[in-house]
Amino acid sequence: MCFDEEGSGRIYFGDQGIASQDSTPFLPLDGKYKTYIIGVEAGCVGSSCLQNTSFRTLVDSGTSFTFLPEEVYQKVVQEFDKRINATRSSYEGYPWKYCYKSSSEEVLAIPSVRLVFAQNNSFVVRNAVFLVYGNQGVDGFCLAIQPADGDMGTIGQNFMTGYRMVFDREKLKLGWSSSNCQDLAEEKIVPSTPPPNGRPPNPLPTDEQQRTPTGDAVSPAVAGKAPSKPSAASSLQLSSSCCCLLRLLLILLGLLVVVI
Repeated sequence: MCFDEEGSGRIYFGDQGIASQDSTPFLPLDGKYKTYIIGVEAGCVGSSCLQNTSFRTLVDSGTSFTFLPEEVYQKVVQEFDKRINATRSSYEGYPWKYCYKSSSEEVLAIPSVRLVFAQNNSFVVRNAVFLVYGNQGVDGFCLAIQPADGDMGTIGQNFMTGYRMVFDREKLKLGWSSSNCQDLAEEKIVPSTPPPNGRPPNPLPTDEQQRTPTGDAVSPAVAGKAPSKPSAASSLQLSSSCCCLLRLLLILLGLLVVVI
């Protein structure tokens, strides 16, 4: 899936991403892989990666903005505030504390925000600030990060903007690569030629339960093949339907004779 700068996006089921994408493994929760949790080794603002900012976070495309654990949040926003050359402000109705006055004419050097994952894979946030508009256009902006209630963060849509995000449950990893969403629309996700013998490359079992990576059982797949012969039950239902229709026809004929 991906989210573009306009706030819209696309989703493709079965997408495995591109070969050159970066990735980081999912982490289990209570011993099971039942949600999309990853590990962050450090939070960085500008060229500075802050000490003691490792945490676990849920990657949730259904959450609009991003939440960091309280201690990590304080370090990130304070470092951001030190590096920004703008006047602090507040805007009624907006949930963020670190907001700044600005205008459409001003060109500000907004510090970059970056997350470092396992194996030193960096995730550069493309959309860490939220623009505030007034009657004359842009009136300011806010660092769109909030403190989380517990020790686990949540990466929301704003951090995913500008990326093709791949939630790979088969390989238990999160993948990402730069994308404007349009390149996904032009890419052929589905093979253009059918598999040999008209069968899917990985047929699902129809006579036993399947299991997800969590080990939880799910219902068996329903075969897309029609039975070769009608069952006795279906024949009985057909006979009953015919009898009902015949009786209704006789009743209608009797009423017609009475009227005449």
